[in-house]
Amino acid sequence: MNNKIKVLFAACALLAFGCSCNNKPKESGADYTISPEAGTSYKSGDEVKVKVSLPADAKPDSIVYMLDALKLGVGKDSSGISLKTDTIPLGIKVITAKVYTAGKSEDVTTNIILTAAKAPEMLTYKVEKVFPHDTSCYTEGLLYQDGVLYESGGGYLDPPPGQSKDVQSRLRKVDLATGKSIKQIMLDPKVFGEGISIVGNKLIQLTYLEKIGYVYDKDTFKLLSTFTNNVGVEGWGMCFDGKKLYMDDKTNRIFFLDKDTYKQIGFIDVYDDKGQVEEVNELEYIDGKIYANVFHTNYILVIDPKTGAVLQKIDLSNLYPEASRNPNADVMNGIAWDAKGKRLFVTGKKWPHLYQIKLGK
Repeated sequence: MNNKIKVLFAACALLAFGCSCNNKPKESGADYTISPEAGTSYKSGDEVKVKVSLPADAKPDSIVYMLDALKLGVGKDSSGISLKTDTIPLGIKVITAKVYTAGKSEDVTTNIILTAAKAPEMLTYKVEKVFPHDTSCYTEGLLYQDGVLYESGGGYLDPPPGQSKDVQSRLRKVDLATGKSIKQIMLDPKVFGEGISIVGNKLIQLTYLEKIGYVYDKDTFKLLSTFTNNVGVEGWGMCFDGKKLYMDDKTNRIFFLDKDTYKQIGFIDVYDDKGQVEEVNELEYIDGKIYANVFHTNYILVIDPKTGAVLQKIDLSNLYPEASRNPNADVMNGIAWDAKGKRLFVTGKKWPHLYQIKLGK
C-alpha cells in the first residue's frame, strides 16, 4: 500500500466517521450530535471535552462514552466528559457515545487525531570509529550480540513481476573489525530478506513481500521452522525488547508480536508533532526506546514504544554524504546496539563503512 492509497483510505475513514456524527435514531426520531468535530487534531496531554447534544425533549437513561473499545465514563445529560490524553497511544482515535433510552441504545460517533506533544529533540552525533562493511550487502536488518554483528541482506536474484533483479538475499554473521562474514547462508533467489531479531537461541528473519518468516538456530543458521506472516502491508524492520517483538511494514505503524508464535498482540502508530511519520524502517531497541531509520531519509528517530511519539531525532546527512557516495551505495539503513559495551553502530545499504557513533544533546 503506497502513501497515496493510505492517505486516501484515512480520508475515507474520517469522512465515514464524520457522517456518523449526526446520527438520527430510527426509533425515536431524535437528533443527536457529538463533539469534537471528526478529524480534530490534539496534542498528547491536551484535555478533550466530549459531549453529546440532545434535543430538548430527549431524556436518555444514560450515555456511555467509549474510546475505541475502552469505556471512558457514563453521563445522563449533555454535560459530557473530559478525556485526558497524556497516556493514550497516538493516532486516529474513535470516540463513541452510546445513548440508552427505554432499554434501547443508539450510537453517535466521532474521532480525533492525537499527535506528539512537542517537536522531537534534535540530537547530535560524533563518529568514534569506522569499520569496513561489505558493499555487496543490501542491509535490511542489523544487530550486535555475542561480540559479532548479525546482518540480513535483501535482494532478488529471481525477482517476481515488478521487482528488480539484484544481489541474492543472505543472512550473515560478521566480524566487526574486518567486515567479513564468519558464517553466511543465501536465501531462496525468489525471496527478499528483511529485518532480523534474536530471541534466546533463535534468530527470526522477515521477508519483504513473501509473507513468510524464517526461524534459525542463532549459532549454526540451521533453519528450524517457518511461519506465515500476515501482519502489516509488507515485512520491513524488526527488534526485540526481551518480552515481545516489534516489526514495521513501511507505513507509520509498528506492530507488537508474540515472541513465540509471531502473532500480532498490539501496535502503535508513529507520530511527531506535525503528524504521522511514514516509512519507518530498520528497528533497534535501546534502553527502553525504539530507534528507527526512516526510508529515503538520513534520519534516525527515537520513539516511545508506549505511545508512538517521536521523542528525538538525529540527522546523519553528513555521515556519508549522498553527493560523495559510491554510485552503488543506497540509503542509510541499519542500527545495531552493543548493550554491554554501550556502543551504537549504523550503516547503509551497500555502504563501504559501518560507523560507531555517540549521540549527544
